[in-house]
Amino acid sequence: VVKAFEMKIIPAERIMAQIGDTLILTCNTTGCASPSFSWRTQMDSPLGGKVSSYRTHSTLTMNPVSIVNSHSYLCTVMCDDREKKEKSVKVELYSFPSDPVIEISPSLVAGEPATVTCKIPDVYPSDHLEVVLKKGEHVLREEGFLEGDSTNTETKTVTHTFLPTAEDIGKEITCVARLPIADTDFEPKERTSSQKLNANFGPHSTVITASPGKLLMEGDSLNLTCVTQSNPPAKIVWSKYLAEESIQHLIKNNVFSIPHVHFNDSGQYICEVINLVTNKTEKATVDITIQGAPVITKLSIEPSTTVQEGENVSIQCSAESNPSPKIILRKKSDNADMRPYSASSILLPSVMFQNGGDYECLAENKFGKSKREITLNVKYGPKNTMITVVPTAALKEGETVTMKCTSSGNPAPVIFWKKKKATGESEKIYKNATLTIWNLKSQDLGLYECEAYNQFGKEEKAVKLYVQGLLEEPDQTIPLIVAFSSVAAVAIPAAAILIYVSRQAKINGSYSLVKALRLKV
Repeated sequence: VVKAFEMKIIPAERIMAQIGDTLILTCNTTGCASPSFSWRTQMDSPLGGKVSSYRTHSTLTMNPVSIVNSHSYLCTVMCDDREKKEKSVKVELYSFPSDPVIEISPSLVAGEPATVTCKIPDVYPSDHLEVVLKKGEHVLREEGFLEGDSTNTETKTVTHTFLPTAEDIGKEITCVARLPIADTDFEPKERTSSQKLNANFGPHSTVITASPGKLLMEGDSLNLTCVTQSNPPAKIVWSKYLAEESIQHLIKNNVFSIPHVHFNDSGQYICEVINLVTNKTEKATVDITIQGAPVITKLSIEPSTTVQEGENVSIQCSAESNPSPKIILRKKSDNADMRPYSASSILLPSVMFQNGGDYECLAENKFGKSKREITLNVKYGPKNTMITVVPTAALKEGETVTMKCTSSGNPAPVIFWKKKKATGESEKIYKNATLTIWNLKSQDLGLYECEAYNQFGKEEKAVKLYVQGLLEEPDQTIPLIVAFSSVAAVAIPAAAILIYVSRQAKINGSYSLVKALRLKV
């Protein structure tokens, strides 16, 4: 059975081809032993492809498909040069090669205008393109390109400006692009892209929390926490106001801790938060008050705790506490009632040796009291030098007489005894406060001098033992040993005084110490 000559074209009648892809049109024949093939466009435009003919079919390959391939293609087959058949196929083009590209303004700042752009690359035909721009489920913008008449692919752009908020962080910006062309079956006809928002904002709503509170007792622990709203996280710097509006910079952390607070930790603390992206700063402050019993911070004597008599001396006491302490500075004494010199200082112009001793500082408030002591050591030369002679009644020859020299001074004076020689010179005879003469004899008579000295001066006193004579007959002058003490200042020599005492009675070997003539200084 001889088959009839037939032909067909694949695909038949109409094909949608994407620009950039490869398209092959095939022209097949049956019932013809030696067919010949030819291809052309209806408008006799260039084919824009490569023809390949085989024994029973021919192909037209377009690689890649371009805008010049938008034609109706006609395949003509001649069978043995006597019969011809033709069929055509319409090639329609589109381009929708990739998902939309979303571009968002860098470093979005909440409350400041931001721009989002959706680009749909290489679209054809663009007059069919529809674009929807959404933030979350909220539609920001819809746009269609119905008036496009381009004969080539285009990149279409949809732009929208909005004010981002802190609540936008994490939400998605979605761009939906559709290319609906009637009576076509290409896929996809819709492409979607999404991008999460990261809006920078702040800092704002900065607060400081103080734990356990703003009013603490000395020794408590304190934690200050600074909290702010910021994206990206803010840089935090702690500082404290000092006197004269100066600022002490502390740490760079959101938590500032003091394990054991002291009175000087009271004051205003500042938390400064800085967003390096938004270039904005915000400050929060908190006033911290530390209470507690007084602490004496200073108890001093100027120029020194050891001074020389006559210097100007200042004694100072200071204490800190909250509430402020009552301060009493006074000299300690044996009396129960120790009255203060002043509130917190004592000024001793031309200090005297009587001012030396222990001083105490008392500081007190409703939380308790504190006390410290300090000693003022006043150096001075010998004073109040005095000689006492024992016994004070009449002595007999051969008995014992004791002469004691006392003197005050700081440091304690060194005391020694001297006796006047016949030449008038004084001879050191004893280095001690007490001079004892055993078995009293006439050669022990004379002027005795007591000298007290230290590095700050000296003082002298004298006592004289002397005799007038020794007779056996009545009505004659009777010999007496007399002790006479006189003031001998450093610059005044002892004066020799002769006292005659008459007695009617005979007194053998009797001596008398005249107490009434002994001077005490």
